[in-house]
Amino acid sequence: QVQLVESGGGLVQAGGSLRLSCAASGRTIRNYPMGWFRQAPGNEREFVAGSSWSSGSLYYVDSVKGRFTMSRDNAKNTVYLQMDSLKPEDTAVYYCAAGDSVSLVVLTAARRYDYWGQGTQVTVSS
Repeated sequence: QVQLVESGGGLVQAGGSLRLSCAASGRTIRNYPMGWFRQAPGNEREFVAGSSWSSGSLYYVDSVKGRFTMSRDNAKNTVYLQMDSLKPEDTAVYYCAAGDSVSLVVLTAARRYDYWGQGTQVTVSS
């Protein structure tokens, strides 16, 4: 069983930055797909960024390309989402997710992930 705990959310002005963390326990994240999703009120959960550590691939949704960066620290078993140049439309609850099988491709569908964190609120004011 894998436990994921997000942190780092908060209130920031437009143009500002936040770094989200997702600490994993129960299994190393080294070889398994990880993803970041977000959900705004009234909207479906949306893929934001994902990684296939097995192939070294990273993928971002178009709306965050060039502004968000996903990374990991194997020693801390933690993945990060650095969010720069934040916009009000980035406001949402952000979730990290982990897959249970090694994958050479980045998983973008929420149903492909097996474990989820509790979410952290990000609010960007205009």
